[in-house]
Order: sequence, then C-alpha cells, then structure tokens
Amino acid sequence: MFKPRLEGKVALITGAASGIGEEAARLFAANGAFVVVADIQDELGLQVVASIASERVSYFHCDVRDENQVEQTVNYTLEKYGSLDVLFSNAGIMGPMTGILDLDIQGFDDTMITNVRGVAATIKHAARAMVARKLRGSIICTTSVAGLLGGTGPHAYTTSKHALIGLVRSACGELGAHGIRVNSISPFGVATSLSCKAYKLEPNEIEANSSAIANLKGIALKTRHVADAALFLASDDSLYVSGHNLVVDGGFTVVDHSYSPN
Repeated sequence: MFKPRLEGKVALITGAASGIGEEAARLFAANGAFVVVADIQDELGLQVVASIASERVSYFHCDVRDENQVEQTVNYTLEKYGSLDVLFSNAGIMGPMTGILDLDIQGFDDTMITNVRGVAATIKHAARAMVARKLRGSIICTTSVAGLLGGTGPHAYTTSKHALIGLVRSACGELGAHGIRVNSISPFGVATSLSCKAYKLEPNEIEANSSAIANLKGIALKTRHVADAALFLASDDSLYVSGHNLVVDGGFTVVDHSYSPN
C-alpha cells in the first residue's frame, strides 16, 4: 500500500515552474504535501499548478534576487497553509558561458546574486519561520557536481555552487540547535530548460552528452531522480541527516576518468 511520505507537510519550492523544481512539486504533492510553487515564470508556474489540479498546490511569484519577495513568499506560504515544514531552494541560473579570459563580470555578479545570495535569503526567512513556530523543518538546496569539481560547468556557475555547499554546511551548524536539518543535492548533467538554453541543445542531446561521459552506464539521469533525492531529504526518512551533500551523479565525482583498467 502506498504511504505518502509528506502527508500534511507544507513545502515551498523555488524555481518550481520547470525542470527539477517542477518535478519535485509534482512528487511532493503526490506524497501528500501542501506545495507552494514559486518562480519568476508566472505562466509556466500557473500551468504546473493547473496540471496538478489540487487545492493543496498554489503559485506565488518570487524572484529570489529580491529579499523582500522572498519574505513575502514565505509569509504567503504561512498564511495559505499555516506552516512551513520544507524549503526546497532550487532556483538558479547558469550564468555566462564564456571562458575566464573573456568573463562577463556583470553576469558573474548576477549568478552569485541568484545562486548564492538568493538561496541565503530563502534559508534566512524560511528558517525564521520554522524557529518561531518551533518546527523541526527540512531545508534542501540544489547545488551541482560543479560544486565539487572544476571543469564541469561555467566559471560563475561553478563558483556559486562551491559557495552554496559551504553555505549549507554553515547554516546546518547553526540551525541544528533548533532541530532544523539543512542539506543539499548535487546532480550530474540533467536535461532541463536551464541547461538546454545555456548550451543551446535539445533535451535528447544534453542527455546523450551526459550519458557518454557518465560513470554509471545503462541509465540516463532524469529530473525525477533528483526529485526523488529531494523527497528523501524532505521526509522523515532522513530524520537524522543534516549537513549532507547528496550527490546524484552515478559515481562520476569519485572516479578517475583518466584511468582505464582495459
């Protein structure tokens, strides 16, 4: 018998109008959660909510670069559903795709503002709400294998994801005293609208490229696999897991790809 793993919990997901965030919104809702889909892509976000077709799911416009909007989104979640048990801080951008010699500094700054400061703002306001209500909440952030290895993404993106893993570990140290867990997920290359737009490739091309250099063969990484990891960290199945970076990469970051036994 299917047992919902988030029954009655309230989850706020940023960047939930597409990609990993959209998949997580669907999965969380299917597991009994009340979900706020937060994004700047209003039309897509409303389409996600309409397709889920549940009073448990709603949309709220939120640009994480604006702390006021982040605070308003948290307040909306509390007013709408009366709690905030899970924050999945997933919104992010790829940033400039140029090399370091031609780096777009303004684009670099925007990437750091979105991927690091924006996430810090979501953690700040979600954690305040959890602490005030004495909720033993779960905070999850989307990072990347680019936060573990150089050369796996653009410079600004790689820098931001390294910083974000540090932020998760630091926040874990403080929020553990309140019973709040803070973790991150680092996926390998997955075909989302973000990656397709950045690399100017179709989803099947992104998937083919990732599969070609992947360590684990015979399976292609999907947004559902990352959403499954988020569900684990959001649920009581991970009740004593905090400060952890859950790497969803099929072993890519732990294998020396320059070595071949054959």
